[in-house]
Amino acid sequence: MKTENLICILAADAALRRSFASRFASMLACGIAIAAIAFLSLVGFRHDLPEAAQSLRFLFKFVVMLGLAVIAIVIARRSGSPNGDMRRWTKAIAFIPMLLAGAVVLELVSLPSGEWAHRLVGHDAWRCMALIPFLSAGPLACMLVALRHGAPAQPGLAGAMAGLAASGIATTLYAMNCADDSPLFIATWFSLAILIVTTAGYLAGRRLLVW
Repeated sequence: MKTENLICILAADAALRRSFASRFASMLACGIAIAAIAFLSLVGFRHDLPEAAQSLRFLFKFVVMLGLAVIAIVIARRSGSPNGDMRRWTKAIAFIPMLLAGAVVLELVSLPSGEWAHRLVGHDAWRCMALIPFLSAGPLACMLVALRHGAPAQPGLAGAMAGLAASGIATTLYAMNCADDSPLFIATWFSLAILIVTTAGYLAGRRLLVW
């Protein structure tokens, strides 16, 4: 292959990567905006938000969910390229459930066993299971549209990461409404809702992202 041809191929590949990165960023911003508007219009903030914001348990929800969203967004973005390196970020995402598990253990140790069931059930389990998937729909749809303009080597994984990122965005928003700050509640109900969205993303990815 001539040097000039190689340079042309590399330049075209670089242009495509920049184009996909720009499209993904635009669609991600659109998805976040849709979720934020839906949250503000239909859900809203909890009535005691200023007081709750002074609690470490309340703030911990954002550490976990925002961390999940950021890492999953990076993985979803990299999954749109057939040669995207996701190994380091895939390992990083394992830190989130480990952090949450540690918080659950601390809560179980610090509370009498008679309180465990109350913290687990909480007040808003049904709303959590309904609203997180609902708020995830916009970001998930937008990221899937962006990924269709990429070239995912593993469509199912790309869709799952889009679902995980979307649910991370949704849970970060919903955490400002949810009255339950217990790590035990978060580990149970938030995780179940996230699993639903991630599974939906995986199934959608296998169907829509094949190339």
